Amino acid sequence: MSATFTILILLALFFILEIFYFKIADYYNIIDMPNSRSSHKVITIRGGGIIFYLAVLAFFFSQAFQYPYFVLGLSLITIVSFLDDILTLNNKMRLSIHFIAVFLLIGEWGGNSLSLYLMPIVVILIIGTINAYNFMDGINGITGSYSLITIIALFFINQEVVNFVASDLILYAGLSLLVFNFFNFRTRAKCFAGDVGSVSIAFIITFLIGLLIIRTDNFAYILLLLVYGLDAATTIAFRLIRKENIFDAHRSHFYQYLANEKKIPHIYISLGYGIVQLLVNIIVVKLGTIAIASTILIILGSTCVFIGVRLKIEGRIRLLKSATS
Repeated sequence: MSATFTILILLALFFILEIFYFKIADYYNIIDMPNSRSSHKVITIRGGGIIFYLAVLAFFFSQAFQYPYFVLGLSLITIVSFLDDILTLNNKMRLSIHFIAVFLLIGEWGGNSLSLYLMPIVVILIIGTINAYNFMDGINGITGSYSLITIIALFFINQEVVNFVASDLILYAGLSLLVFNFFNFRTRAKCFAGDVGSVSIAFIITFLIGLLIIRTDNFAYILLLLVYGLDAATTIAFRLIRKENIFDAHRSHFYQYLANEKKIPHIYISLGYGIVQLLVNIIVVKLGTIAIASTILIILGSTCVFIGVRLKIEGRIRLLKSATS
């Protein structure tokens, strides 16, 4: 069977699975109702991102059960996220499952080699990344397009730079993102990723980038998530400055300001985030190995630039002043 034919079969399968899920979601009323924090105005099917998990399951069962700890962790975190989408679970229960899933992911990395003082830092970084990714999923197209660009970069690195993982795992994830984008990367989306989608694709990408860093000893590959990281981290910082509870729901991200206050179409914002990350990815691949100190300097420099952009566009009062002050 040719590679092209296999890809077409997988695309067809993922389309069928996604449409089948739409039928289930419609029947059981798994929908996203617009509210004061939403950036959309119409009722939309929630949980279309479940296709990311189903794609990894397809890989797992068709490719000799590779990466079992990772798939088990992904299964746990996907199930709890799906239940949270439809039931709203207790935060302690959800976080407990996240911790178990993260330890399984680290186990798949071969994390028994991590020192005791590094383990808590790695766990916090992974959980922070997954939750930041979830918070960034708020407008049409942003999670699907951003994730696809990251997956394409990882596929290229795996093929042309260093083989760090089974290429089919990246391929299956990428094809599921193409299918999801077909339904989500629109002015009026057919579905949203939901927590089940944003959390599962974050878990998948975190596994891949972490494995890549471990295999190459090149921390610079963390820059493959630079743009999302900048928006999430600076938003948390500004909310702390305003003395807000960072765990409360909000519309404080830069992309949300552009969508809600500036009224820029969602698709344009999503494209903008994706293009900037694409440029970063190209630079990372071209530069190759970058020292940890240099990587940290790049992150700090990018943070300063991004903060400057936000201050210029959003204004000091919005970013720094508490609503009650």
